[in-house]
Amino acid sequence: MTRVLQSLRKGPFSGTTRSMVVFLHGYGANGADLLSLADLIGEELPDTLFVAPDAPETNPAMPHGFQWFPIPWIDGSPEEAAERGMRSSVDDLNAFLDALMVDEDLLPEQVVLFGFSQGTMMALHVAPRREDPIAGIVGSSGRLMLPDLLAEEVVSHFPVLLLHGELDDVVPPSSMPAAVTALQEANFTEVYARVMQDTAHSISPDGISVAVAFIRDKLSF
Repeated sequence: MTRVLQSLRKGPFSGTTRSMVVFLHGYGANGADLLSLADLIGEELPDTLFVAPDAPETNPAMPHGFQWFPIPWIDGSPEEAAERGMRSSVDDLNAFLDALMVDEDLLPEQVVLFGFSQGTMMALHVAPRREDPIAGIVGSSGRLMLPDLLAEEVVSHFPVLLLHGELDDVVPPSSMPAAVTALQEANFTEVYARVMQDTAHSISPDGISVAVAFIRDKLSF
């Protein structure tokens, strides 16, 4: 049985919804953390609804934070708990996206997933295994989970933009070229990568600008 994800949203600047960006936050954060980006980019994506769910599990070390799954090298959890948590969250996120698109009367090609850190891991794992291709993924400061399985498990292909800070000391910057290679080997033909200079585990202003340009292009603004 899937868990219901609680979410926050910011309506389209124009008042008319023709597309949607779903933010997937990182480990120990919450939906509000990424939804704040909507204030920066909403005018440039005027017909876009922004939705930011909280991950389904509370984070034991952070009172107001959530996680998509435990991370053993951070919280000391067993590997089995991390694998079990990931599988459950994949089901939860799929159910959330299915319901959200029905409720908003949007097609998959009108939807972009925008992940940060662990949210990027979720986006890159879930979207390729969904039946219908979405408009694209923006993934910042994350990595591709289970890369060896992607080529045989991929169902749909779509454009991907990866961003990573060159000074990231949480998720190694080398995770980005590794993800690019695995995606290309799985026949993703539009994979873009941008190193954010002088940036640690965060999204730089130039990274946001690149992300907005990518989203506008893929949502046909």
